[in-house]
Amino acid sequence: MENSFGEIQDSFLHYLPYSGEDEKIGMVCTTAGSMEVKPYVVYPPGKNDHPVLFRQVAEGRTLPEFQIVYITKGEGIFGAEGKTYRVLPGSLLLILPGIKHFYKPTFEIGWHEYWAGFKGGFYSNLMEEGLLSPEHIFFEVGLHNDIVSIFGQIFDEVRTQQPLYQLKACAGILTLIAETLTQERRSGQPNYYQKIVEKAKYLMETNVFKAINVPNISEQIGVSPSKLNEIFKTYTSMTPYQYYIHIKIHKAESLLEQDNVTVKEVAFSLGFEDPYYFSRLFKNKTGVAPSDWKTYIRQ
Repeated sequence: MENSFGEIQDSFLHYLPYSGEDEKIGMVCTTAGSMEVKPYVVYPPGKNDHPVLFRQVAEGRTLPEFQIVYITKGEGIFGAEGKTYRVLPGSLLLILPGIKHFYKPTFEIGWHEYWAGFKGGFYSNLMEEGLLSPEHIFFEVGLHNDIVSIFGQIFDEVRTQQPLYQLKACAGILTLIAETLTQERRSGQPNYYQKIVEKAKYLMETNVFKAINVPNISEQIGVSPSKLNEIFKTYTSMTPYQYYIHIKIHKAESLLEQDNVTVKEVAFSLGFEDPYYFSRLFKNKTGVAPSDWKTYIRQ
């Protein structure tokens, strides 16, 4: 059942089994749930329903897995890495393995929480690459029906446990991670930054058949090349040059599908003066030499 915000009202709790096949994929969902904690209730409610490690959430614990916790009502506190945060509606907590932490609602107020636990090599790689970091474990993403809806999709998979439900649940968890990082990135940047990125993308698309000239693009937008590079990378995780290359290679793929078009012609048409450089770049990005592209896609 949902309220006007789209909140899932029914309490829901699952600790999940997973197979060796699931683990081979590199990501498994270990737990998922939703819970309304009423005022003047000791947290977590129904302690005996949880494994010992999970009962210690209010006092302090260290988990061998990741968790995402999203608060949509009430208030409380979250502590980790020597810092304490005030938790309000729209707060999202990212629990990392090996990090001692605690969280709990204010006793007189309570809260509503959603959570999902997960582990595996794929998520560990995200942490090793810095996408998930101990420096970024508390997010004020705000109240979003989209986030609640994603939790709902995970819960549906967990309830029914149809074939490959673990993979589908983990796809939802990845969406949660992406949505969280996106919300944080947007909230930390002025709106005109997004307009700069959109204009830069437009100029690249409309000049795809010209040589790459990032300084010229930055001049048309009215920012320095270094500033454009900084803003663009913040929003897209790519530099303007990398993005420009990406759309040129994508355009090259469609050109190479045509009959009676040579690799050299495609390279020159896209502003590459050196066809050999273009060929190396194309193969690096697609895994296929441009001379073999037509045969590859028709197999």
